Amino acid sequence: MDFDTFELVIRDRKGSSRGNDKILQKGFGSSFSWSEAFDVGADVYNGFIFWSMLTSLGLTVWYFPLWHMGISGYEVLVMCTISPFLLCSKRLRSPIVRHIRTISLLSLSGLLAIFAKKPEYRLFAVAFGVSMVCLAWSATCLSKFAFWTNNPTWPIMHPDNGGWNKVGLLLALLSILRSTRSVRDNRGGSEMLDTQQKSWILAGLGLAGLLFGMHSLLSDSSTMILWVWEGFPVRGPIAANGILTIAAMGLGVLSSIFYAGATLNLANFLFAALGGFLITYYDNWAGFAGALLLATCLPSLASPLITSAVRHGPVTFGLGFLVYNILVLAHVWVVAYAFVPGGPLLREHTDWVMTITILFLGAGVYAVPIRENRSKRRPQSSKQAPQRYVSYYTYVLAILELLALSVSYLRFPTNDYQPYHKNEKVITAGIWTIHFSLDNDMWSSERRIRDLVKELEIDVIGFLESDLQRIIMGNRDTTQYIAEDLGMYVDYGPGPNKHTWGSALLSKFPILNSTHHLLPSPVGELAPAIHATLDAYGELVDVIVFHSGQEEDPEDRRLQSEYLAKMMRESPRPVILLSYLVVKPLDGNYNTYVGEKSGMKDIDPTDWDRWCEYILYKGIRRTGYARVSRSTITDTELQVGKFVVGQGEGSNERVDESQVPDGLRFPSMFRGSGVRGHRYHVFDEPRYYR
Repeated sequence: MDFDTFELVIRDRKGSSRGNDKILQKGFGSSFSWSEAFDVGADVYNGFIFWSMLTSLGLTVWYFPLWHMGISGYEVLVMCTISPFLLCSKRLRSPIVRHIRTISLLSLSGLLAIFAKKPEYRLFAVAFGVSMVCLAWSATCLSKFAFWTNNPTWPIMHPDNGGWNKVGLLLALLSILRSTRSVRDNRGGSEMLDTQQKSWILAGLGLAGLLFGMHSLLSDSSTMILWVWEGFPVRGPIAANGILTIAAMGLGVLSSIFYAGATLNLANFLFAALGGFLITYYDNWAGFAGALLLATCLPSLASPLITSAVRHGPVTFGLGFLVYNILVLAHVWVVAYAFVPGGPLLREHTDWVMTITILFLGAGVYAVPIRENRSKRRPQSSKQAPQRYVSYYTYVLAILELLALSVSYLRFPTNDYQPYHKNEKVITAGIWTIHFSLDNDMWSSERRIRDLVKELEIDVIGFLESDLQRIIMGNRDTTQYIAEDLGMYVDYGPGPNKHTWGSALLSKFPILNSTHHLLPSPVGELAPAIHATLDAYGELVDVIVFHSGQEEDPEDRRLQSEYLAKMMRESPRPVILLSYLVVKPLDGNYNTYVGEKSGMKDIDPTDWDRWCEYILYKGIRRTGYARVSRSTITDTELQVGKFVVGQGEGSNERVDESQVPDGLRFPSMFRGSGVRGHRYHVFDEPRYYR
């Protein structure tokens, strides 16, 4: 039987559907064509590459002020996105449109950046690629969900840390060649003769709000989850629930495909505004409800706002990217206020940035041209008619949603984790400032971090400088990958809307309760802390992860020391502090953290060569202490202590390793020259105590 002669028609004979059958025919009324399917696949992948390169720009720029500890000069390259202004020149616009394939191929320099070893050259390659892709442009979410918030095509990735750069480059090349095999004229196939234009400025602001909203909130499925995370017990979504964000985005895309006119109205804009309000001012599930509203509304507004920008001319894209850059800087200024000019004006004002973003979206909605009559279109072949592609985009979206669901299932935590030496009732605890998971050579470092944590058999670790959920850091989260790979519970710490550089806690032991604290910081940057209670071998043990303020703000650090000392003194349980204190041993605020005011003891009061990282304890027996060199992963060593649950504090008398049971010893592989640049340093060996 030849089914090609059959036609399936769905018709409402009573008229109650009011034309919805037309929508269904529009999406699924055509026969399948491999050629059209490849066209759609190429378009989707080109979109993936656009967002991959745009999201990599801030990440590669960020490396330089991070290591310069201030403005480096390379920050000016964020302005490479305003290349669409070139289209304002008629002399340039015509050759650019005629040679769009060449422009698109040049944009692949952003993917070729991996082959440049020096960070500066990689940044230049990315900046040029982004300028070209923004010029040529006039689904990264699933890939980041599957790759634990990293994008496998970024220039900070390579095969050893999970990169798929060569595969991504090959697919990008094929997609560009497929998408650019014919070039239309610069009118885009239609003449909008009877369209009432409004303000190109408002249209540009709408494009800026759309790009910034999607980049800052939707480029990773867990970003808004971490906005509303408040610790244990779990009262809201966790990272594996990113499938909900992706599903909401898919719903927004579907609504724009099948109900394009219905999405461009005041109600949809007000839903977006409500979402921005909820996620800014509420936590847990209430805040995440706002996140889902934004995840639905932003994609549903994308098509009309981008189409509006096209109709208002190329200057709209130039303005849109320029204002987008300003929003990106403002979104950084709210947390980096201590390091940038004019920073105090935006200090801790994520609410302002969110409000401006929503207002810009409203401006864009208002600026959408009103069609007084239908456009006069030139004849188009059936192959060019967009209706024929709707079903293919729907199928692609369905496939992506199913893949996201599979990833969510695979990533859901098992919560059956075991410590390394449970027979000895040992807690091996560490503190490490991971420098935003970018190593000395601008490569993503979470796999190297994972390897060292695993080899040192660390049960509980505090990470500092761990909040990567910002545009300049790639909207990443190192803790998700390490916790899932090593089998650990994780408290991500204060979210990106809390304006800190981040602190996180990973534990082999169940986290029964945790609270987040922002310690007094009247002048300098905010000081985050996590106060958690663990179930360690059936006993309750408190662990505190803390990052003090800067050396330049002594009053901040004094107030923070008093706040933390009170917290530790009032705990009725054994306490381990994993911290970054910015003090000299036995001097100044050290005597607030250690001694009668806090009830805490130093893990080794004879270790005079410290300034930043300290491990303190009370009510638990300390048996060992080691300092391990960082290699090229970060700018700070890893400190590790061993504690035995259920025993008294012991003494400061040191003993030889031969007198220590095997289960209480540190691994021998880090003695001497160690491995991969990691070794016991300062003392050249671990210290053990009676």
